[in-house]
Amino acid sequence: MLRSIGAGVVGLVTAILLVWLIELIGHAVYPPPVDIDFSDSEAVRVYIAALPVAAVLFVGVAWVIGTFVGISVACRIGGARPLIYAVFVGGFVLAGAITMLIIIPHPWWFTVVSLPAIIAAAYAAMRLAPRSIRPETQSQ
Repeated sequence: MLRSIGAGVVGLVTAILLVWLIELIGHAVYPPPVDIDFSDSEAVRVYIAALPVAAVLFVGVAWVIGTFVGISVACRIGGARPLIYAVFVGGFVLAGAITMLIIIPHPWWFTVVSLPAIIAAAYAAMRLAPRSIRPETQSQ
């Protein structure tokens, strides 16, 4: 039980760190203007609308890779029940993505593509999870 909970937490932390790292790289490649006021929603909308497609894709790639790797790590540590980890880690990433899509205006095509991509990454990670036997059920 503790192993399963720990696996879910480690998977979630892995996903969050990967999303943060990939988005940080995206900000390094496409830095925001120094004079932008991120509390001004109109200024943010104009800024996002002017971004190149590749800059926006950094965010989507971060969400997908974070989801896939986070669930994969949880499944590797937990050893069983990949659906639980897919729902837990994938659900948190999906909820975070939806929140960001509501708070920060993104192009319509990004919203349409990114959410199903997160779900697809969760499903793929779940399906590709190793089907291992838990240590306490292994024969000696």
